[in-house]
Amino acid sequence: MSSSPAHKPAPSAGPERPAADGAAPLSLCDREPHVPADRLVAEMVPPPRFDSVRFDNYIPDPSRPSQSEAVKVLSEFAGGLGGDRADGGGGIRRWFRRGGRRTAPTGPRGVYLDGGYGVGKTHLLASLWHATEAPPERKAFGTFVELTNLVGALGFQQTVATLGGHRLLCIDEFELDDPGDTVLVSTLLSRLVEEGVALAATSNTLPGKLGEGRFAAADFLREIQGLSAHFRTLRIDGEDYRHRGLPEAPPPAGEAEVAAAAHRTPGASLDHFPSLLDHLSRVHPSRYGALCDGVQAVCLTDVQPVPDQSTALRLVVLADRLYDREVPVLASGVPFDRLFGEDMLKGGYRKKYFRAISRLTSLARDARRLSGESGGA
Repeated sequence: MSSSPAHKPAPSAGPERPAADGAAPLSLCDREPHVPADRLVAEMVPPPRFDSVRFDNYIPDPSRPSQSEAVKVLSEFAGGLGGDRADGGGGIRRWFRRGGRRTAPTGPRGVYLDGGYGVGKTHLLASLWHATEAPPERKAFGTFVELTNLVGALGFQQTVATLGGHRLLCIDEFELDDPGDTVLVSTLLSRLVEEGVALAATSNTLPGKLGEGRFAAADFLREIQGLSAHFRTLRIDGEDYRHRGLPEAPPPAGEAEVAAAAHRTPGASLDHFPSLLDHLSRVHPSRYGALCDGVQAVCLTDVQPVPDQSTALRLVVLADRLYDREVPVLASGVPFDRLFGEDMLKGGYRKKYFRAISRLTSLARDARRLSGESGGA
């Protein structure tokens, strides 16, 4: 697998001060990572934040019985995926024709976790991955964006060949943003189901309503209904655990405070926010994970409202990769709940933007220790 991306010595985005170890902060703007296709496949595992999650350390809200029900259903689902047996054991049948060739099931071959932000859907999805008795190379975990990026890197047929031998494919943050993705994913998942791959997905949108508000969903109703047919939907109710009982997001830091924290924090990056947004437009979103390789904290100066939707969607992907890696974010400028304008928060991508705000707020709490404040989420 490739190592951390090479990058030039990073210029500081703030006042020049020697770091404690004599090194200047990193700069994301100086990084232009190149990610080989084999790394994209090898990295289809739960992100570091979810290494230790299991069904037994998911804490259901006692006032939300749907959360306990989801744990029960998913535990049974995982139990049914253990073992390459043709005898129908384990609770979920294996489908074979004469001669040993698998055939598609007649009912749903997957589970679909629908719910709001921060109810633990990704925790449960990662727990399912960990609970499924199969070697890591026989099960895959990735976001919807990472899955479409994989198809772009490998090609459709090679993706089917690569994932078709898997026992389980977990897709986090399932979203359909354009008609092309609708047809692509519908066809891909249908082919994988035919190969006997079990599916699990999370989203904030029920499978029959994917794409609403973003394109003419009626024109692609057949594909959307085809996707829905693959899943049994589990609705999970609850409040965002990231903010449950916690104070509001900390106010932005001062620019000098951000720069000072970047200089004294080993492995921190320091970037001017508008410059970073411009840089993201030149790096494919599939490389944003590699962009963060080795970064221990992200420090941003002059955070401003995002100017347009394309830029906003790129920022959402970066926020997801930072959250996956538990990278704290210390910033000056406007607070994160003012990143996206009212028109964006009322539009078809609003759920993505609210997720990004939720995750960046959590990372901003984590970053309070960088500026010497106590507490955190």
